[in-house]
Amino acid sequence: MTPGGDTAAATLLASPHPWVAAGDGAVRFGIAYGPRTDWAEVRDFVQLVEALGFDSYWTMDHPASGFDAWSCLSALAAVTTRIRLGPLVSCVFYRSPAMLARLAADVDRVSGGRLVLGLGGGNHAREFAKLGLPFPSTTERLAAVAETVQVVRGLWGEEPFTVAGEQDQGDAGPVRPGPVQQPRVPILIAGGGEKVTLRQVAAFADASNFSPHAMAGSAYGTEDVRRKLAALRGHCDTLGRPYAAILRTQVVVPVVLAATPSALAAKLAVIPETVRRGYASSTLSGLPEDAVAYYQRLVGAGLNYFIAGIYGNDTETVRLLVEQVVPALHDEADIVSIAD
Repeated sequence: MTPGGDTAAATLLASPHPWVAAGDGAVRFGIAYGPRTDWAEVRDFVQLVEALGFDSYWTMDHPASGFDAWSCLSALAAVTTRIRLGPLVSCVFYRSPAMLARLAADVDRVSGGRLVLGLGGGNHAREFAKLGLPFPSTTERLAAVAETVQVVRGLWGEEPFTVAGEQDQGDAGPVRPGPVQQPRVPILIAGGGEKVTLRQVAAFADASNFSPHAMAGSAYGTEDVRRKLAALRGHCDTLGRPYAAILRTQVVVPVVLAATPSALAAKLAVIPETVRRGYASSTLSGLPEDAVAYYQRLVGAGLNYFIAGIYGNDTETVRLLVEQVVPALHDEADIVSIAD
């Protein structure tokens, strides 16, 4: 197998993954991040997210500043039973494709087939340096994402194959034991680049993901979202891939909700100024009704899956989302809530 073959890859993914198909006509929610350094807090937070009925939980992949993503996902796979689990997103340069295939297969197997493999090319030059890695060019990072998807899926296959890319070279045999999920482990590719990244989504992935942040897709408003989804649809048409076979997701970080303006101000004041400044464009803060209006606009623009990035152990925001925001979207937009 050699990297490339976008059309052939897209043809193999013509049928939507069951996780994607289950949300047809619905808007679903997942939760990302939350506590990062205390295992008991992480465990309790994710178990609460599962108990409240959210569809997924996602951990970040920043090993220089918190738990390793795959160690955390492995542990969470053992202490949850229903919720989808994935990295948002696993940097393809932090582990070789063969090691990534091994780790991801383990999480899928331990969880009983609940993994979503989120992938990206990385964008934190300082973190690369901390990990002793060179920071590749944008072109190199984009190419590595496509190559990694193909190598990982090849390693999960039944037959040996030949890799002829930058990440791995030579002959490779199947990873065993492999993942248990059928017909495949769903893959999410992060980013909003309209020429390359969204074509990669159309060719290789089951879900797209971009956000209103310069380092994660630059989808700042509904017009940006519509334009990017139009580009994705165009790539699907070119490659012969059904547009409906791709889950269209957005991550907003941080989401900070409170019942009153004064309570909201107090919560925002606790978040460090560097975080508030760095994530200003991708912050959703307000009362529950503000969040309802925000998500309604994005549903209208064509998104159908939302991931709320939580700062710290903010269980109040998680509860307000499931108790007031999602039901309001269900009632007013005639969509299926995550609790149905």
